[in-house]
Amino acid sequence: MKKNVFKLMLVAALASSGLSTQAQENAGDSVMSHARGNRLSVGGYGEIGFSRNYYSDSPYLYSEPEKHKSDPSHGRFDIPHAVIYLGYDFGKGWTMGTEIEFEHGGTGVAYEKEYEESGEWEQETEKGGEVELEQFWLQKSIAKWANIRAGHIVVPVGLTNAHHEPLQFFTVYRPEGESTILPCTWHQTGVSFWGRLGDWRYEAQFLAGLNSNHFTTTGWINKGHKSPMEFDVATKYGGSLRIDNYSISGLRIGLSGYYGHSIGNSYPVEASGNESKFKGVVAIGAIDFTYNAHNWIVRGQADYGYLGAADQLTGVYNRMNKKSPFHHTTAVSSHAYAIGIEAGYDIFSRIESLRADNQKLYVFGRYEQYNPYASVSNGSAYEYTLKKRMAVGINYRPVKQIVVKGEFSKRFLKSQYNDEPSVNIGVAYEGFFL
Repeated sequence: MKKNVFKLMLVAALASSGLSTQAQENAGDSVMSHARGNRLSVGGYGEIGFSRNYYSDSPYLYSEPEKHKSDPSHGRFDIPHAVIYLGYDFGKGWTMGTEIEFEHGGTGVAYEKEYEESGEWEQETEKGGEVELEQFWLQKSIAKWANIRAGHIVVPVGLTNAHHEPLQFFTVYRPEGESTILPCTWHQTGVSFWGRLGDWRYEAQFLAGLNSNHFTTTGWINKGHKSPMEFDVATKYGGSLRIDNYSISGLRIGLSGYYGHSIGNSYPVEASGNESKFKGVVAIGAIDFTYNAHNWIVRGQADYGYLGAADQLTGVYNRMNKKSPFHHTTAVSSHAYAIGIEAGYDIFSRIESLRADNQKLYVFGRYEQYNPYASVSNGSAYEYTLKKRMAVGINYRPVKQIVVKGEFSKRFLKSQYNDEPSVNIGVAYEGFFL
């Protein structure tokens, strides 16, 4: 009896961020939130996309825009994410969750015999992509308001990181603004305390710091959580905080932020030079919301970030050493931002037979503006990093777990550059099988 009561309490805690069919679930809880009292949970999500880009793919499209104004279009097929969820309830409040992600179909290498080169054997890369352990944690649930999670966890800063599954955004690919300036999906090893009290969900995390050697001109800090080593360097530390409120039916409002040091969080530790002189403070603040009611879904977010000592990064040893696995001497901005909003209406809600069959067809529009290089660093200006993007399209949901997406989008750049229109089509699923 005691065991069953505790299991019900655990399931309630794990499902607390879901709240109702109209509320939005935190991505970090997805692995176990559908346990429903079962010991083993198996699920996941996946995306397949096709793009036709009606602009140049030349590496000089920004440095020589006039020469590439009439370049031919190019197309791509892609599997951006294919994810497997595994969760297990050990009992007595102890659970385990994992998320294994194959990005762009994974990776591949092979040996081949090169007859053109006297029969030499050569190792060649067969395809690009990544295989990542995006989540791996153990959790102790004490009560609905108190859960401790330790391991590799999702860092829920911004709308997309907290809600990154493909049914949580209308566009074929993840919203560009946040995924350009922030790690996406942001996942690191650390400790998290989270819970639900009334209409509030909260989470505080202690994490390994970001690595400033991965910061770039066009991506700001979005690769800073990665490590080329067999371990995550944790000489410097960071922390995140997220608070969500569900007081109004159908509406979730969230605030999130991050603070940590990034310069010197590398291997080996340098005793002198810029790594010992500067901290590289990373401070991020974000606000986001989701409204899901009356056949409308509206989502919006605003993120602003600051990087201390950004103009000193070009003097860090590992960024000057061309043999290191990091970005070399590229200027990084001290400020970056991303804002975006999307809205969709379910037109099938006006057709009784389709509404009764629970089919949905959202017609949506999205607008966003972002800039990973919002302030000049080391006297270098890169005006092409400021982008405004518009997208219009449809999301068809024949069943609850599947969506078919289509959209026309266009990036608007400053007048000296060429705008970037594209057509994107995709299909995705998200669900639990066990």
